[in-house]
Amino acid sequence: MNDWEPQRSLVGRSRELASLETFLSAALAGRRMTALVDGPSGIGKSALISGFLSRHPELLVLRASGVHWESGEAYGVLQQLRSSAGQGTPLAPDGPSEPWQDPLTAGIDFMQLLGEVQQTAPLVIIVDDVHWADIESLQAVSSALRRMTTGRVLLILLGNTNHPGELPAGVPEFMADFGGEVMTLGPLTAPDIQRMAATAGPVLSLPAARQLLEHTQGNPLYIRQLLQECPASMWLQWQAGLPAPRAFAATVLQNLASCSPSTRAFTEAVATLGLTARLADAAALADLDEPLGAFEEACTAGLLARSQSGGLYTLSFPHPLVRAAIYESLGPLRRALLHRRAADIMDDEGQRLLHRVAATPLPDQGLAGDLDAFAARQAASGAWSAVADALIKASRLSLSKEDRQSRLLLAVDALIGAGDLDSASALIPEVESFDPSPLRDAVLGYLAILRGRPNEAEQLLTSAWQLRSPTDPPEVSARIAQRRVLHSLAQWRGPAMVRWAEQATELAKPGDPSRTESQAIVGLGLGAAGETQEALDTYDRYCSQDNPGAQSQRVRMGRGWLLLALDKPESARIELESAVPTEYQMGSARISLFARSWLARTEFVLGNWDAALHMSTRAASLAESSGIELLRPLAHWTATEIYALRGDWEAASEHLRRASATSGNYEMMFIPACLARAQFAQVQGDYEAVVRALQPLELLQPRQGIDEPGFWQWHDVYANALVMTDRMQDAHEFLVPHEKLALLRGHRSTIARLAYVRGRIFGAEGDIEAAKMSFEHGLAQLDGLPMPYCRARVKFAYGQTLRRAGKRREASAQMQDAKDAFTVLGAHAYVERCERELRAGGLSSARREGLDFSGLTAQEQAVAKLVSGGLSNKEAASELYVSVKTVQYHLTRIYSKLGIRSRSELAASFRNGAER
Repeated sequence: MNDWEPQRSLVGRSRELASLETFLSAALAGRRMTALVDGPSGIGKSALISGFLSRHPELLVLRASGVHWESGEAYGVLQQLRSSAGQGTPLAPDGPSEPWQDPLTAGIDFMQLLGEVQQTAPLVIIVDDVHWADIESLQAVSSALRRMTTGRVLLILLGNTNHPGELPAGVPEFMADFGGEVMTLGPLTAPDIQRMAATAGPVLSLPAARQLLEHTQGNPLYIRQLLQECPASMWLQWQAGLPAPRAFAATVLQNLASCSPSTRAFTEAVATLGLTARLADAAALADLDEPLGAFEEACTAGLLARSQSGGLYTLSFPHPLVRAAIYESLGPLRRALLHRRAADIMDDEGQRLLHRVAATPLPDQGLAGDLDAFAARQAASGAWSAVADALIKASRLSLSKEDRQSRLLLAVDALIGAGDLDSASALIPEVESFDPSPLRDAVLGYLAILRGRPNEAEQLLTSAWQLRSPTDPPEVSARIAQRRVLHSLAQWRGPAMVRWAEQATELAKPGDPSRTESQAIVGLGLGAAGETQEALDTYDRYCSQDNPGAQSQRVRMGRGWLLLALDKPESARIELESAVPTEYQMGSARISLFARSWLARTEFVLGNWDAALHMSTRAASLAESSGIELLRPLAHWTATEIYALRGDWEAASEHLRRASATSGNYEMMFIPACLARAQFAQVQGDYEAVVRALQPLELLQPRQGIDEPGFWQWHDVYANALVMTDRMQDAHEFLVPHEKLALLRGHRSTIARLAYVRGRIFGAEGDIEAAKMSFEHGLAQLDGLPMPYCRARVKFAYGQTLRRAGKRREASAQMQDAKDAFTVLGAHAYVERCERELRAGGLSSARREGLDFSGLTAQEQAVAKLVSGGLSNKEAASELYVSVKTVQYHLTRIYSKLGIRSRSELAASFRNGAER
């Protein structure tokens, strides 16, 4: 073993090592501790245990290992444990005087041995490959440990999920009886793989690490072997495919050689078709009329895996390395022959082209042209991953330097459009070697935008526009203009969005992706400029058009974002849900990330915080995997606020850290980062920190869009913090222009938000009647709007202001309403603040009796009756002919109005109400 292998073997295993330390501490304290360390072959179980034991040389270790051909040999593992007790210890126990008659007798004998050995040091017993251990040994060990009166023994079993059906029946029983812990080792992550390689091997880029992760499924053994076997220079370049480790490939090929000729031909055909294939295609390629026998033999040999869907077999490999080993063994000539035949068999155009490329080792201008045409058709539907793949292949097959460069530039552009920034970045050194051109600089500018680098993007896009010449095709100019649209969106400058979108639309032909993407954003530009009705009309017009494939994703995302800003969260949710593409829609990761982030915000506004957290987590995961820095703060913003409101400060702090941005970043990054910091501080009651977080937004220039009501709700948070830090005049001066703009736009939730701050100011000035009028005006604006948290915030401020004015009973009613709403939402931090306010007012915060159901709407009463009768949300929705989400929304309002928290409370309250 090389000196760097132990270090690499334990990369990414800090949590597992910590768990083993915890188990050992418990064992040393006298607890009977058993751990099952599980995972597939090569995942690093033995390396983990060796690393753990190296930290504790004081421990005595008894070790045994199951072997599949000895699994029927009674007490074989126990004999190994007895033998290991004599190695490295002052005791050399003799074997039993006569063969053991049963596990109990063997267990008592083993217990006596353990008692003698344990006198010198704490003891760790390790049974490797426990899935092949004999049952008698396990029963004997169980009997021994059960009868030991003193502890200081840690038992570690190593299992193998490659053989889940082979675990002896005694193992699950053993674990259940002893309260054992199961520790399943998962795959390494891409950063783990980078760290593993960096200890002494090649330096891996993140794209290379991710490719290696997918190829090996994160198995440390296979990763280590490939890093050692492949030349370091290989990892510096983009690879169409990776080999299998030599030892792994030898085993696979040995299994393949043992199969019949028809099975070998069938398996090689599947490997030619890819990681998965249809049974009919593989049979046709292998020229087999009856393929099931070959399929069965290949599965038995561990070469293929069975899966069935809709009555049809789908062929796959048990591991990507199995396919790699078989495919690499074919040789260039046989591979080319099989791919040519596959191209004739496949009915999908993309698959046919893929096989034609694989069968063509030399440049082929005709095939490159076919790939070009295919990419253009895929681009029209927004399938950017397919576009990129086709253009990369076309570039490699091109005869002229000009064609190679232009096709590669368009391929990188498509990768960026798909959100695969890591793969795009792997090709950037080659792109940067090209001479400056409008297309080159536009592509590099596009990447700079999504990397969150506004100054770099500005320089590149300006250069691209200036480098245009009359001989350039108009679609190049349209592409640059469309990138300018995205650049303006990231800067949140409405008029610039509209101006560049009009330019792109004018330059691009109908159906050109640049035209469609620009049209999808122009409505947001109009909205940010205050032209909300024109923005809605624009989206209505575009939604009525037939946008093919994933292009509709862009329009619906923009429309959903606009609807959320216009106080229509329920309609926004419908649009945004449609803008989160499935694997079948092949949409843009960037648009999906926008949609997920704003859908999380929509669910937050609606009071569905669990759904909001789920979507925010998905957005954050996509931001990380895609490398789209531009939307990272937006993705983490909502999770930061919810976790803070729920009092989970550790999770909130982590999301806040990941939401960070500076004034040198795009406004699209900086604004949500400031809001996340401010809302985190607001929940803590640190209003000075709120002011510090939001002051940069007050100073932003130019201000186009940032003050437009509805898009970025920061004004009330900032003004409220000014009030709470006794800066009344500053708060008043800040509020006036925003109150006028909100009134001019008729934006109800913004009017309500600013009204509660104005109410605080009136209260502080002693004009309590004006304060009450302001709060009531704000609450009236929220009537009919499904915004429970916004309403609760107004009620909370109302109650605080009344209590400080000595209106204790009125304050209590408002604060109790706020508390009930916060309780339903799970905003524990504010529930506690409400309780403190109620105690400070000298009134009880106990739940109110004699609930009044008359305040419920007819629909709410119908929902309450059905749910209190025991129906699920789905059943109630079916009964009322509404959606499940509508029932959930009504329940949220019912809980808030009645001041209850659960279905059982609702049932009891409804029955009591009916009786009265």
